[in-house]
Amino acid sequence: MDSLDLDQYAKDALAAGCPPDQVENFTRAAITLHARQLAASAAARLCDLPNGPTHSGYGGARGGGKSHWLLAQIAADDCQRYPGLKVLLLRKSAKTNREGFEDLRQTVLPNLKHSYSATTGIVLFENGSRILIKHYQHEKEISESFLGMGYDIIAIEEATTLTEAKMNDIQTCSRTSKPGWRPRIYSTTNPGGVGHEWYYRNLIVPCENGTESTTRFIRARVQDNKFVDAGYEGKLAAQTGWRRAAWLHGDWGIASGQFFDTFRPGIHVLDHFNDHNATEWFAAMDYGFSHYTVVLLACLDYKENIIVVDEFSDRHVIPTRIDQGISAMLLAHRIPPRNREHVPINVLISGDEDQQWRPVFSKRRLFRAVAGGDLFARQYDGTTLASQFPSLGCIRPANLNRAQGWAEIQRLLGDPDHGIEPKLFIHKRCERLLNCLPYLQHDPDQPADVLKSHTNDEGLGSDDAADALRYLVATPARRLIVTKLRGL
Repeated sequence: MDSLDLDQYAKDALAAGCPPDQVENFTRAAITLHARQLAASAAARLCDLPNGPTHSGYGGARGGGKSHWLLAQIAADDCQRYPGLKVLLLRKSAKTNREGFEDLRQTVLPNLKHSYSATTGIVLFENGSRILIKHYQHEKEISESFLGMGYDIIAIEEATTLTEAKMNDIQTCSRTSKPGWRPRIYSTTNPGGVGHEWYYRNLIVPCENGTESTTRFIRARVQDNKFVDAGYEGKLAAQTGWRRAAWLHGDWGIASGQFFDTFRPGIHVLDHFNDHNATEWFAAMDYGFSHYTVVLLACLDYKENIIVVDEFSDRHVIPTRIDQGISAMLLAHRIPPRNREHVPINVLISGDEDQQWRPVFSKRRLFRAVAGGDLFARQYDGTTLASQFPSLGCIRPANLNRAQGWAEIQRLLGDPDHGIEPKLFIHKRCERLLNCLPYLQHDPDQPADVLKSHTNDEGLGSDDAADALRYLVATPARRLIVTKLRGL
């Protein structure tokens, strides 16, 4: 760059929020970043602040220069300004991509003094700062031998290829003993993959809602990258379906890698449902203590659609409190709990001039309730947990075949994009189910099964509600079986 270009670049970097010494570090290394990359580097510097973020992400569309930015940030800025930094760079790649790092290094760091050993995967700088590059193809290859160590910076490429559980493990290594340095995580990624949901929840949603505190996220766009070849954007535009949405636009509302890829919120999620249209009520429970107990209340309507009308969820509570919550949910829909079949329920009588709540006897009843196998194990006194939920009456064991259950949900969701009408709908009040179902991923070792997801410390990220739905739809009603047998 000539002096005029350097002046303009410095102005652009300062305008993006980069502090002067960061701009100097990049220009000294002859590294030129485009506007979005500069914004990502400015966000990375916010991690220095006492109340700043601890995780800064850059991603979205392909072609935004994510790998280029990540190596430039950790090598040309952080490692130069603080001697002796220890940086872990995690890259999901096969052998050919390991060779690709050599190309990346020569592109980003030709003017920065360093040594590199392909054997050890270490980039070493004159001031003692070093980058430890760890490649992995499968999560299990992320060895405990280095996960037990502490790192001043953890830089992760393609973060959504990691499950939330593994990401939680990695976060425990983000620590430092260096005075004046705050440990931090940088990540790059595209939408999709097994970690799509946790990344969306933790970084994208706060960014979209303007509620970022411990995180920052900068969107990558191929249109901003003047260094990418002229035909690349056209290649992305030529893609179809979720690939075009994710790769060209960086759209996080996509179905990439999702188990239920025919789920469409605009079709399957209801804003309103009239309880009078119900012909049969039933419920399903997935019980837990450390993880959530989820109870789904559903009904059939006149068209034989299944409507999941409501949900109850809680954790770290005893069965008696759970049963109270179930009872309240049933009463809210004028369904007597099974232990209160003949108790009058206060309901609003339509057409009353004074619009008063009056006690009436409901003709509704809960036809069946099913639950997972842990409710039926005998305790020391010979009873079962199932007996501690009288509101649901006689609870039956659910069909526990996971593949059958997921397949039935898929069948009931239909395929609206190809004219196959759905038979399963979910009311918007079922927040835990709706925060889970669209983001479930295929188990790579069992393609017909869903990859298990566990609750984090805040109670987010579990698949308990999906298990309850699986029990709900995969366990046939005895009455329907008898009716069919009589019709033979």
